[in-house]
Amino acid sequence: MLLHHGFLKTAKQNGSKVAIIDRTTGKEVTYDKALIASLILAGKFSKYGTGFLGIMIPTSAGCALSILGALISGRTPVMINYSTSAARNAEYAQKKCGFKTIVTSRALLEKIDCRHVDGMVYIEDIMTSISTLSKLKAAIKSKLPLSALLRTVHGGNMDDNCVILFTSGSENDPKAVPLSHRNISSNAKDLCQVFDLSPDDRFLANLPYFHAFGLTAGLWVPFRFGMTVVTYANPLDYKKVCDIVRDDKVTLMVGTPSFFLGYLKKSAPGDFKSVRIALVGADKCPDALRDNFLKKHQLTLYEAYGTTETSPAISANTPAFNRPGSIGKAMPGVQIRIEELETGQVAATGEIGKILVKGDPVMKGYYNDLEETSLRLRQGWYDTGDMGFLDKDSYLWHAGRLKRFVKIGGEMVSLVQVENALEKLLPEDVSCCIVEVPDALKGAKIIAVVDREVDAKKMKKSLAAELPNIAIPKQFMVIEDLPLLGTGKIDFREVTAKVLDRLLSP
Repeated sequence: MLLHHGFLKTAKQNGSKVAIIDRTTGKEVTYDKALIASLILAGKFSKYGTGFLGIMIPTSAGCALSILGALISGRTPVMINYSTSAARNAEYAQKKCGFKTIVTSRALLEKIDCRHVDGMVYIEDIMTSISTLSKLKAAIKSKLPLSALLRTVHGGNMDDNCVILFTSGSENDPKAVPLSHRNISSNAKDLCQVFDLSPDDRFLANLPYFHAFGLTAGLWVPFRFGMTVVTYANPLDYKKVCDIVRDDKVTLMVGTPSFFLGYLKKSAPGDFKSVRIALVGADKCPDALRDNFLKKHQLTLYEAYGTTETSPAISANTPAFNRPGSIGKAMPGVQIRIEELETGQVAATGEIGKILVKGDPVMKGYYNDLEETSLRLRQGWYDTGDMGFLDKDSYLWHAGRLKRFVKIGGEMVSLVQVENALEKLLPEDVSCCIVEVPDALKGAKIIAVVDREVDAKKMKKSLAAELPNIAIPKQFMVIEDLPLLGTGKIDFREVTAKVLDRLLSP
């Protein structure tokens, strides 16, 4: 069933149940009201051009209902990253996908100091323009039997695009990723199955909906089963998030390691008592974070792995199958192939190679980018660009991005492996990032970037017991505020640029 059709079915079945608790605005929205609001917005969006409709609204009831309204009206939402360079991202999306109208929030633009971009319309203006007659018509339509209601909204098939997302751009310009109803439905079904989700669960949605992890897990999974979604627009407001989890008795939450580290520091024992599933992804989970969360809250962090192009979940640790340090077993709808870097043959068990995946969650191809699609999709297999291996029990282990492997003196060095070794030596409150810069003699040089001063000489000596000499950072550099992407990942491109600027400065 199409995602928005599935929502209509869920809304009809759950009526007065609370669909969304919006902790940014303090409002609660029942499924009845969510249905009416999405029908009203669909009518409003119908006056804009067909095809794509940009949405740049923080995680909230307003954003969720705008996505639903766009799909019901036959428009495909293009989700725009507002966390950094919002105006540039908006214009990039318009140009890349060939559309004009972007639904955004005047309050958001004021908060992030973003200029108006031609084509922007404001959700505040849309809401104040809703007439009593529009509300009445939507309310009457919402009372139709499901079969009749479905005939009044946009149809289509499961392979139609239901959203355009953009890759993080941590290494290159963002790529436009069209995901279909089949892609996201399959992944949502898998997540519900492996984590044994039910309508009684309460899901904390505080990752942005422009991120695949936030969209699938924080919107479509809850709406598939009639859960209550608790939205909050700022995952960096660590103390507030902890309060929300405690007060609203959240049972499911997802986040990046950097976010969970913030929650660990700002939480009190008991804050996470209601949580049964805490899923961490988008970056590697440090052992110390996992251990300290378990010690303080008796809560296991289950590490998962995914990409925007796979809707996103590829593998996950679960209560039934958990091997800390790994990124879990493949989702039921996903096949994983580890391919030898040089030969392209299937790698042996335990041998590191390129991670390729296949299945219903995998995108059809990048939008308007045939060249990149041909490089990453071959005979249905998607090349993730990541390196890893499968152990004898089919747990997947991540070894880092292929681009985060560097050849020094003829040897391949994993920058992630260097980071892992260094993280074990650093104080808990120190973050690090390993980058490589050009070197005239050896081709590349490894530099360790930390966010406060450490004893570099001592660190190098300790690393010598863990790593080969060529993998030991030749220099330590302090950047107090390590640049992050909106997802919480370290922005490797920006860190590398800062390092190069300092090295080249007179």
